[in-house]
Formats: sequence, structure tokens, C-alpha cells
Amino acid sequence: MKKLLILGSFAAIVTSCNKGSGELVGVLGREEWFQPDPFGMNFIHPGGYNMGPSDEDITFSHTTKAKTVSVQAFYIDDSEISNNEYRQFVFWVKDSIAQRKLIEDGIGEHGISTNQYEEEIDPPQLKWDAEKIDWEDQQTREALQEMYLPPNERFYRRREIDTRKLNFEYYWIDLKTAASKSNRFLPNKTPDANGQEFINGGTIARDQLGTYNVTKTVHKGDGFYEPVTKKGVDRSVFIIKDVINVYPDTLAWVHDYTYAFNEPMTNMYFWHPAYDDYPVVGVSWKQARAFCIWRTQLLNSFLMHNGSTFVNDFRLPTESEWEWAARGDLALSPYPWGGPYIRNARGCFLGNFKPMRGLYFDDGGFHTVPIYSYNPNDFGLFCMAGNAAEWTSNAFDESAYDFTHDQNPDYTYEAQENEPSVLKRKVIRGGSWKDVGYYLQNGSRTYEYQDTAKCYIGFRCVMTFLGRSKGTDGKAEKSFSASK
Repeated sequence: MKKLLILGSFAAIVTSCNKGSGELVGVLGREEWFQPDPFGMNFIHPGGYNMGPSDEDITFSHTTKAKTVSVQAFYIDDSEISNNEYRQFVFWVKDSIAQRKLIEDGIGEHGISTNQYEEEIDPPQLKWDAEKIDWEDQQTREALQEMYLPPNERFYRRREIDTRKLNFEYYWIDLKTAASKSNRFLPNKTPDANGQEFINGGTIARDQLGTYNVTKTVHKGDGFYEPVTKKGVDRSVFIIKDVINVYPDTLAWVHDYTYAFNEPMTNMYFWHPAYDDYPVVGVSWKQARAFCIWRTQLLNSFLMHNGSTFVNDFRLPTESEWEWAARGDLALSPYPWGGPYIRNARGCFLGNFKPMRGLYFDDGGFHTVPIYSYNPNDFGLFCMAGNAAEWTSNAFDESAYDFTHDQNPDYTYEAQENEPSVLKRKVIRGGSWKDVGYYLQNGSRTYEYQDTAKCYIGFRCVMTFLGRSKGTDGKAEKSFSASK
């Protein structure tokens, strides 16, 4: 009886703390979720297809083979990122650098030094909704003088921003390395064999097995110090900081084709309004990834400000996502537009590439063309073949199809600056204005180096589809059903 009384008292305490029904109902008060379609993106339903060549490997490169894969639902930009869209990124970096300098000099109200709890923020956050930068103000001009080209580098004495200083500092999480069992989280302070505490910090390096090691000098007593290496001291070793210049390599038009006259493209292509709706090129793989991270921050900052829930990150597409999107639900078609030919019934070319024996203008474009040129494929995507080749997130390996999974296939490798060039290869897809028809095929793949920018490579972003809750997921279901 005594035991029953104790249990009864415990039940009363639990009941009084939980004023619900006593049933397992989950956490109450959760918002109903609806994911709006990101602006400029099309929904791609999940599906399976035969990834790889639809025609003979005429180059005998042996870099691909047929493989049945399945891909989950995602969003993808309906066109390549344009010059004007990428220019928003460049201007944001320029303005953020300028605001930092003005905050340091105490000019204007450009920073937020405390948070909602009156706690000090160091360094201050940028106050984007405050007063705009008055670039013509004398005090502002003097404070931002170092952002401009020095007098000896100016052309016709024009005062121009030094694009070499437009550096974007960003972070990303290396989840694949963190998922390795040898790299699982350890406490922030871990005693070593001698009883010394290894505190978070030190030099981060990666060994040949891809494991992150942190080396720090530890005091051994009597003024004697010794470098000690620990693996996975805490999760901070998987938060990777990078700094990259965001301005496109406008000289790519010249250095890619030394014995061709492309100087007008170098001088005008990126910044002139005439090319606003043309695909951005001269962007390296690392710059494209940085753009995706910035775009994620831009959207999430807006959602947080409105009290909304975050969505998945923008990123570069995997090879399997890109090919599924390019095929437009036509599983066996060699080209995005459907048929086995590069011309329509009237004899007009269906994409921007190098037709015939170099008659570049026969398809309507001498170099690149506007991003909404030609007809879209059945997913509503423009220029999935031709115009500008496109970066994917995957590292290039000739045998990747042999070892990648058949569900969302993905092969990545984060090459360091001092590693061999062969490890810096990233897959590009779709062919470009300078490529022959073979590279326009859905299954064709080639590569470029991650730190290289070319005048014929651009990119587009994707976002993994989260889903919709409580009757709001009809669009996804209808899109999937309609494709069957």
C-alpha cells in the first residue's frame, strides 16, 4: 500500500505539470508549414532515370556510363545566373566593406552594437535598413579612400573601386568530414596522456585520410613547450572559414583565347547594361559556391526578420540533379528539348553552341546570348544545353559512377590550395557557346579546376524541397502525378 501511495503521488505531480490530455500528442503550437516557391526557381519533382550517355561516346573519353539513379525533389533556377543578379552580390560585398569602414570611423548610423537583450555585439552588425551610404559626401569619400584604385593605377583619372578588395568572408560546415566516426565530437577540454588540458584553438590541418587535426603548443612545465596534436577537439574544426574575391575574371575573354579579338567583351560584358540579362561568366567554382552561401544568408535574414522559419540552403546542383532537370522528364532523350537532333523541323538550331565547322552565329549567338533565349525544356528551364556551361557541386572522377550511391548520387572533395591540380577538378555540364554538339547532350560531362574562371562557364542554384504540411502539399503531389 505504501508503494501505491508513492506512485499515486508521483502521478499527481506529473498531471499537475502537464495540463494536456495525458496522451502522446507531440509538441503543441507548432506552425503549419508551407514552403513558397523561391523566386526565379522551378519545382522539379522526385524521380528515377538512367543517368549517363544517350549516344555513342564519340570522344572515347570513358568518363561516364549508364546508371539507374533516384533523385529527391528540389528547386532549380529556371535560367543561368545573370550578370545583373551576380552584380547584386558584388554590390552587397562592396557596401558591407564600406559600412564596416564607416562604423570604425564613427561616421553615420551603420552599425548595431547591442542585441534585443541589450548585450553588446562585437563587432557590430551592419544596419542595412538604416541610412544609405552617401558616396559623394566629402567625409565619406575620405573614409573610403582606400577602397578606390590608387592614383597611379587610374585610367583617364577615373575614380573607380578597386575590385581586388571586394573580398567576401564566409563560413560553411564540412558535414561529410564531421560525420566520420573518427571525427565525432569530443568535449571542449580534453586531458592528454600527461594530464594537460588541450583547449579549443590552434592550427587546423587535414591529414591524408581527410581527418581534421588541431595542433597547439602546450606548456609542459619548467618553461618547456611542446606542440600537441588532437583530432576533432570540438565542432569548431568543422566550421570552415574562407575569404574569396567575388569580382568575375573579366580578363577571361582574353586569356582563354589569346589569338582572338575579345577585348570589347573584357571591357563591357559584366558591367554594361546591354549585358544585364546575359549569363555571368568568368566565375570560378569557389566564387559560385560563395554566391550560393550569400544568397542563403540574404533569404534567411529576410525570413528571420519576418519571424518565419528558415528553408534549405541554396547550393550548386549535384550531377544527378542537374541531369534530371536537363532531361525535363524525358528519360531517354539525348537533349533537353527532346529529340535526337540539334535543329527543329524548320532547320533552326535549338541552342547556342558551335555549329557545323565554326559558324558560331548560325544559331543566333556569336558569344553568349540572353538567359531566356530559345525554348525551355519540359520543366520550364532555359539554356540547359549551350550558352554557358554550368558548375556542379561534384568533384570530377572518371570512375565516379562506379562508386557513388544510386540514391542522390554525390561525390565531393574539398581540395586544398597546396594539393595536386587533379584533385581540384569539378564537374561542368551542359556545354557552352564554344562547344560542339556532343557536349550539349544531357549525359555528357567534363571538368574544370575549382580555382579557374572561364569565359564560357556560369552556374545556376538549387534548393532541396522541404515539403508542405496539412493539405498544402497538393502542388508537389500534383506535379509528381502529372509527370506519370
